[in-house]
Amino acid sequence: MSEDLQKRAAKMLLNGATLLSEPCPYCKGVRVMKEGKALCVKCGKEPEKREIPKEQKQEENGLKKTLEKKLESLSKELEQEADHEKQQSILKSINSVMETMDKIKEK
Repeated sequence: MSEDLQKRAAKMLLNGATLLSEPCPYCKGVRVMKEGKALCVKCGKEPEKREIPKEQKQEENGLKKTLEKKLESLSKELEQEADHEKQQSILKSINSVMETMDKIKEK
């Protein structure tokens, strides 16, 4: 890891960047992301930007709507549930749906 990359990554983090959980697709190093741009701290590569095909965007919108409906359904179910263990199970499902929605937004 070069000093220049370390300084660049540190500067990005100080300016609000976040560490990504997904490793670099080239070298499996740690990546930092700010404003949609990811930088690998190990190799310095930034994945090339690709346009998402329109068809894929429509599929993502359909999935997003499905997840929103599921979230609404789980919320109603949670309101009516009195059993603590079942509430915990519903909350885990809600969390999982929300994480999936966040992943869709990142793309």
